[in-house]
Amino acid sequence: MTAMQVLADEPTIVRDGAAQATDARRVDELVRTQLPLVGHIVREFLTRLPAHVHRDDLTSAGMMALAMSARHFDPSRGVPFARFAAIRIRGAITDELRSMDWASRAVRSKARDLETARAELTATLGRAPRREELAQVLGVSVQDLDNVDHDVHRAATLSLQGLSPDQGAELLPSGDEGPESLLLKREQVGYLKDAIAELPERLRTVVEQYFFAQRKMSDIAAELGVTESRVSQMRSQALTMLRKGLQGQDDAATARGEAGGSGRREAADAAYCAAIAARSTMSGRLSATNVYGELRERAGATVHHVNFPGRSAQVAARRADH
Repeated sequence: MTAMQVLADEPTIVRDGAAQATDARRVDELVRTQLPLVGHIVREFLTRLPAHVHRDDLTSAGMMALAMSARHFDPSRGVPFARFAAIRIRGAITDELRSMDWASRAVRSKARDLETARAELTATLGRAPRREELAQVLGVSVQDLDNVDHDVHRAATLSLQGLSPDQGAELLPSGDEGPESLLLKREQVGYLKDAIAELPERLRTVVEQYFFAQRKMSDIAAELGVTESRVSQMRSQALTMLRKGLQGQDDAATARGEAGGSGRREAADAAYCAAIAARSTMSGRLSATNVYGELRERAGATVHHVNFPGRSAQVAARRADH
């Protein structure tokens, strides 16, 4: 390249640099003057969005769109920059919301149709519409209607940062028993207390001394005048009876002694279940525990925990063997 060519090209380079600087100043001026527009549009969106959507995410998308709008703005087209930028900002915020949404656009569209139909039917019928009525209005099957509901529920999200401590605690699973399960547990403990009381005297002694008084098997054997192996057999026999007696309370016929079977063993089991059922009333069984499900004091010792019903005595037996 000759010196003349360099000199000829130099003004063009200077002019290009000046044009770029002018464009940068123009873009910067457009962005600074229209910054409030982003905040206005973000506020407009937030009024229709759930609380877990963060303002900062939408503002960031809007600011990026504003900068891109300023770069590509052509004033010769006669469109005001504010109008041109507002369209692109709204589009960018909408894209940002779609990227955060787990549900597809098709699912959201079906959900809107479902809500519209539900609102119209509610206004027409004066009550909440049934699933079959909604499906008929939408022209889909009940199964398809349920699938839409499931898809929308799976797409629902919550922000843990947007919850207060009290609200967050409500969403976490509670380790406490509910009123119904606590009542059932108290009744089971009451049945267990009656079942122990209805055991033959020597078997009842083994259960009370071994599980409640926490005495050694050798001491119980010495007190009863039998060997330790015999005490072990008596304990197993007592646990078998307790298990059958508690299971029998689930069958009203068995509890009344109406179970079938002509054998002596079946008759004895039926009589034992009937004796447990007749020993106390519901209030009597609940009196074995307090309102928190804790066992009351009995026989001069406090029983802090019973792990019986169902697999009851097997658990207690394993604990005692150790």
